[in-house]
Amino acid sequence: MLEYSSLYQPWFEKLNRNWIEQYFWMEPIDVAVLKDPESHIIEKGGAIIMASVGDEIAGTVALKYVEPEVYEFTKMAVDEKFRGQKVGLALAEAAIEKAQTLGAKKIILYSSTKLVPAISLYRKLGFVEIPVDGPYKRSDIKMQLLLQP
Repeated sequence: MLEYSSLYQPWFEKLNRNWIEQYFWMEPIDVAVLKDPESHIIEKGGAIIMASVGDEIAGTVALKYVEPEVYEFTKMAVDEKFRGQKVGLALAEAAIEKAQTLGAKKIILYSSTKLVPAISLYRKLGFVEIPVDGPYKRSDIKMQLLLQP
């Protein structure tokens, strides 16, 4: 796992844009965050993690600060070439660990039930469904993970 630096912005944008456009459409919030993740995520107290396999970038995930002790698990994407190799699991576990170091007591996420493998992964990690109230039109499921102190 690699800590985010601005050098990774093109990968962060490309990986996320690919899956969003494959299943949905780019919303204005997506464009803003993908073009400038530093000001939308990093500078607001969040984090971005990049996954590599060999010397290639294989995936990414972000933790967006929501409020004290709460982070949003967002913008997780794995390059198609690396899907099925547990890169998503490794990213999710690294994000949960990072959230704990940031003082999180809860992680939330917004997704779509048509992303069956992603929802299955989240459930395996302990996320449970809660009522949806999110900023994304494509989201029809909201989940949370309560972290142990």
